[in-house]
Amino acid sequence: MASIETAQLDNGLPVHRVRVPGTRVVTVLAAFDAGARTERPEENGIAHFLEHLVFKGGEKYPTYRDVNETAERLGAQLNAYTSHDLVAFHITARAEAAMEAMDLLTDFVARPHLDADELNRERGVVIQEIARANDQPATLAEHLIDAAAFGDHPLGRPVLGVEEHLRRFSRDAIIAFRSRRWSGRRGGAFIVGNLEALAGGSTDGARDGAMAELFGRFPDIPEPEPYDPVPSFDPRRLVEQRDSKQSHLRMSYRPSVDVSDRGDRAALAIYSTLLGGSMGSRLFDEIREQRGLAYSVYALDHTFADVPILQLSAGLDSTKCIEAFRRMGEIVGELRRDGPTRAEFERARAYAAGRMVLAFENANAVARYAASQAIVHDEDIDPDAAIAALDSVTFEEVADAARGISTELAVACVGPHEPEEFDA
Repeated sequence: MASIETAQLDNGLPVHRVRVPGTRVVTVLAAFDAGARTERPEENGIAHFLEHLVFKGGEKYPTYRDVNETAERLGAQLNAYTSHDLVAFHITARAEAAMEAMDLLTDFVARPHLDADELNRERGVVIQEIARANDQPATLAEHLIDAAAFGDHPLGRPVLGVEEHLRRFSRDAIIAFRSRRWSGRRGGAFIVGNLEALAGGSTDGARDGAMAELFGRFPDIPEPEPYDPVPSFDPRRLVEQRDSKQSHLRMSYRPSVDVSDRGDRAALAIYSTLLGGSMGSRLFDEIREQRGLAYSVYALDHTFADVPILQLSAGLDSTKCIEAFRRMGEIVGELRRDGPTRAEFERARAYAAGRMVLAFENANAVARYAASQAIVHDEDIDPDAAIAALDSVTFEEVADAARGISTELAVACVGPHEPEEFDA
């Protein structure tokens, strides 16, 4: 059982400590409600660019070499991610090195130089990252389905941004975004894993004071403005035509579940599992095994702060794309009309909960889950409660989730097709 303690610092940042028994590591993660969703139109890409720039050094570790080499000396894995929801920085180290890892992370993340010369060098690196993404059909299909499902809303824009924006971002604009969005009042620090070794011979009070001092490096920033609410569903069909033998298909539905209800979210997770989240799912069994239409076919669910999505994905021979598209839509319709069988519900519930149990053997996965829970959904971060929520979902709740999948859908495809081929 996880043990959780939370303390609020004077700068508004909550520090959550999650003791996970049976591990030798600690993950330290700092996250903020400063993902791509919070960007203004002219800022698209700035959240991800800022994520890159802070790694160039802080006050105590002033260069990227100091940051990287210190992490290696600690035997630690250091990384970050930007999504539409969040920006997060994390380091995982053996438990005995946790305080040093915390010192490193809070130095360059809370006190970055944001050097102008480094900014210009990294600008080219991120532009190359954008170009690589656009050269990868599967990644491009992900960008297209966001645009097809959300249009001009921030959730419809790519997290990486566009090259034109990257070329003109100034240091002042980047600092202004950070000063506006990186507020501890819409963020959190998460220390997860074997916390017994953190004391290092110190008293609990001395250890707590040292951690508070490190996370106190983050500036005290007022709570930022709320995100733009999601508009009503106005799905589109977008095709990036490429003369290729392989097509990358994405289909996005709008479920009717209440994203503020943990039970509803758990029911949607089990529904997406039985639809296309395992090798025993309907999509995998019929589209791949019975019909041989695709090597890769799956469904996934995601809940933003105010809207859920259900996405179906396939990579397949272009000559089979339209057949697969039609049959995938029919399977969603059959589940909407008839519901799942009790056998597949039981199997999917056990698989979804078991998959989460296995994931939570990793302290980093627990930290990332906790960040999403606390910052996106404003809920408790107990990983055991997440597993219990899946275990307690009923057959009727999953049948309700199936019935609540929208009849309209957004479609995106990269391949040799016309948009009219994907008319329902």
